[in-house]
Amino acid sequence: MTASAPDKPPKPALPLGTLVRVRANQPSFHEVNFTPGFNVVLAERTKDSTRKDSRNGLGKSTLIEIVSFCLGSQPRKGQGLLINALWEWAFTLDMSLGGRPVSVTRRVWEPNKILVSGDVSGWPFHPSSDPDSGQSVFKLAEWNALLGLLLIDIPVDGFDCKYAPTYRSLISYCIRRGKDAYSSPFEHFRKQQEWDKQVNNAFLLDLAWKDASDWQGLKDKKAILQGLNKAIESDLMAEVMQGSLGELEASQIRLEREVKEQSEALKSFAVLPQYHEMEEKANRLSREISRAANTIVTDRQLLESYEASLAETQEPNVDEVVAVYEEAGVFFPDKIRKRLEEVIAFHHQLIDNRRRFLASEIERLRQSIEKADALQRDLIGQRASLLTTLKSHGALEEYTQLQEMHSARVAQLKAVQARIENLRRLEEGKGNVRIEKELLKRRTRNDLDDRKPQREKAISLFNANSEALYESPANLVIDVGPSGFRFDVEILRSASGGVGNMKILCYDLMLAELWAKKDRTPRFLVHDSVLFDGVDERQIAHGLELAARKSRECGFQYICVLNSDMIPSKDFSTGFDLNSYVRLILTDKDPTGSLLGIRF
Repeated sequence: MTASAPDKPPKPALPLGTLVRVRANQPSFHEVNFTPGFNVVLAERTKDSTRKDSRNGLGKSTLIEIVSFCLGSQPRKGQGLLINALWEWAFTLDMSLGGRPVSVTRRVWEPNKILVSGDVSGWPFHPSSDPDSGQSVFKLAEWNALLGLLLIDIPVDGFDCKYAPTYRSLISYCIRRGKDAYSSPFEHFRKQQEWDKQVNNAFLLDLAWKDASDWQGLKDKKAILQGLNKAIESDLMAEVMQGSLGELEASQIRLEREVKEQSEALKSFAVLPQYHEMEEKANRLSREISRAANTIVTDRQLLESYEASLAETQEPNVDEVVAVYEEAGVFFPDKIRKRLEEVIAFHHQLIDNRRRFLASEIERLRQSIEKADALQRDLIGQRASLLTTLKSHGALEEYTQLQEMHSARVAQLKAVQARIENLRRLEEGKGNVRIEKELLKRRTRNDLDDRKPQREKAISLFNANSEALYESPANLVIDVGPSGFRFDVEILRSASGGVGNMKILCYDLMLAELWAKKDRTPRFLVHDSVLFDGVDERQIAHGLELAARKSRECGFQYICVLNSDMIPSKDFSTGFDLNSYVRLILTDKDPTGSLLGIRF
């Protein structure tokens, strides 16, 4: 599988960025030769074709795909040309690039390599050599960078900003591929991002595209602030940290004090492994001290009672008893008196025994009290020592609990600090965005005013193009809105799909005319037949005549593919011969009449 080398290289005299010829390495392929100015590829129904035959599938859109393929498009495998049926195909585009005639070949089976025949000296990339054809080989990324430099004057490394025009996006306005490319003059595919539309159209119109880039940067800042605001609102701590910035700062001061106090407490905290054993011993000592105290109180009460009883005990006196009775007139004989003395002696013995018992008990109680008192003092000393130790030390659980409380306070403090920081950033960011937006809007407006000649030129060309198609006035709007550049087209009766398509034709022809005056720009504009779907025949005729005249007068190529039933032969102006611009006719007589010469 080798790609064919160009057998008829284009002449160096061709204008910059001109397409010359499309060919392939398969003999069934129908070569297409382009000339400067107006070019038409026509799909025609033959007389012998049946109702089942169709001009669809003849290769009109495939031709545009091939041109775009050779100019660096990146279709996915299984789409566009990268299908199994074309696996052995290689397509070649002869063109003028950087003032030099070159032939560009890209193979379906190896789409990441671009083969170039011609003078590539002085190009910023140094190619390798293809072993089969001897052609210079560039990687796809290198090729796109080269085309950006040589066709559009984009630096090889691109522009030094995040949102910048790119070769692939800009070239897509010159080669509109697929139905979605014809939804709006300012888009080359549906749902194209707003920044991409603004930046690339500003570049195409020679406006301050960097302002459009800055608008998107400002939108990014707003998106960040919106995300920050959403994060603040969805914060799990938000419910317990409600309040203004000042209230949160007061909470921060309180939490910082608590964290400091807990931190100091943790630093001075001494863990005692035997804490609970010593605590139990202290409790036991307290109980023993209490028992000793009870013993002392009880013994002292009993001692006081014994001492009082001992003091009250007296010896009986017989003479005192006799004297009392004698005074009463009672006479005691000696015999009775003797018996009384015996009773008193017995009683004296009892009193003596009682005294000895009380004295013994008093001594015992005094010793018991002294012993209990000594024990109490010893127990109190032991307990005091234990309590001193327990007071200066703590249990591991207490330390762990204190540590957990400290960690919770630290986490809460950090959450409050983060919320304060986020609120500050949010408030400052909103203020900065408002200021930046106003300054950017003023700068964009001033720059747009400074570029008034370019803007008026574009509007004038567009309006002239639209007046060539419709009697109703048209207006190209180039303005500055709340979100940056605003591009729009105002045409009466624009509700019609056909009128909408003609907006694209007028806009693209205006761009082609503007770019034709620059040194490094694509000098070609390629449209699919989709552009003319639903368009009134008179406007199709006016549009084709306008494209032919503009491309001839302004020096760019206009290439379009059409179905024969689209040709409004009766509506062309006198002297306009579309057939003279037809470069290739595709037919549906059999597969050989299609562009590829095969059906798949």
